[in-house]
Amino acid sequence: MGFRTKQIHAGVTPDPLTGSILTPIYQTTTYVQDSVDEYLAKGFSYSRSGNPTVRALELKMTGLEDATDSICFGTGMAAVQAVMLAFLNAGDHAIISDVAYGGTYRLCTKILSRFGVEFTFVDGSNLDEVAAAVRDNTKLFLTETPANPTMKCTDIAGASKIARAAGAVHAVDNTFLTPYYQRPLELDADMSIYSTTKYMDGHNATVGGAVVCATQEQADEVRFIQGSTGSIMSPQVAWLTLQGCKTMSLRLDAQSANAMAIAEYLESHDKVEQVCYPGLKSFAQHELASTQASGYGAMLWFEVKGGLVAGKKLMDNIDVFSLAENLGSVESLITHPVTMTHAAVEEAERIRVGIIDGLVRVSVGLEDAEDLIEALDKALELV
Repeated sequence: MGFRTKQIHAGVTPDPLTGSILTPIYQTTTYVQDSVDEYLAKGFSYSRSGNPTVRALELKMTGLEDATDSICFGTGMAAVQAVMLAFLNAGDHAIISDVAYGGTYRLCTKILSRFGVEFTFVDGSNLDEVAAAVRDNTKLFLTETPANPTMKCTDIAGASKIARAAGAVHAVDNTFLTPYYQRPLELDADMSIYSTTKYMDGHNATVGGAVVCATQEQADEVRFIQGSTGSIMSPQVAWLTLQGCKTMSLRLDAQSANAMAIAEYLESHDKVEQVCYPGLKSFAQHELASTQASGYGAMLWFEVKGGLVAGKKLMDNIDVFSLAENLGSVESLITHPVTMTHAAVEEAERIRVGIIDGLVRVSVGLEDAEDLIEALDKALELV
């Protein structure tokens, strides 16, 4: 089946009891067993470790990436945490993209580091630096590409080759591009990680996460963490995400077209210092972005001349765009990462990796491009 067909049909069958075309919301705690000897014959015992609605979404995620299995979580950060807990022990070392979501950075530096896990944050755009960071105790590579919020890209196949040679697993946070535009497992990564909150849902309605695995052994490791920590996605969220997934490719194509139009507009504006969008030929890694993915996505950032003060003024006075922390929704959102999504990252580290004070991150939605550009134009007149 093609991707759009799988968006609608993968993992979903009519309800055998009623014929309902939509998977029911199994809002239940426990499942009655046929007998002691046939315990788990139906596959479910307690909703902390498995739920039929959640399982339908897991099967859909597996189908969308032609993977072996998937595990769904209560949040994207729960998914990231599960991967780290599954493959890292005290004394182990992990290589993480130096530009990553602030919650990932916080989990590594403020929590897991307390338990003897070592982390190196490496410039993923330079595979020589990635290879040089490998140690004898390196067990996990976690690559975020394109990275939040700078859009830095990593050669997934190249990083996977280094990880494989080191005997480590390679997980890719593919939230920005989804399996519609970028397929990490086909580039030899072991796992894809998603915040389903973003483009999978697409409507600012839920928070959730998923890990999509190339092998059953890896999936079993991650699922064990899910059950042990009680971090499974709720059935209501799974049901809503199942519906959101059905239109993901249509939304992404339209949002990405809007993003390109906005990026081109911003690049030509005399009050804009710089704009960063993988679809622009001026993007430093445009060739890599064009070869390892089939689309550029709907995320971009820019800096207004005048830096932080001018950027804040624009964000405080813009219409149509909402000042909010999420991304990937049908509504266009504008964010100041330094004070919002990446506030947990120390100033020196933010500066080192290019998260400048005046960076304005934009998640482009489904509004008319003309209205979005007009809103930006009016806001830029005020700075």
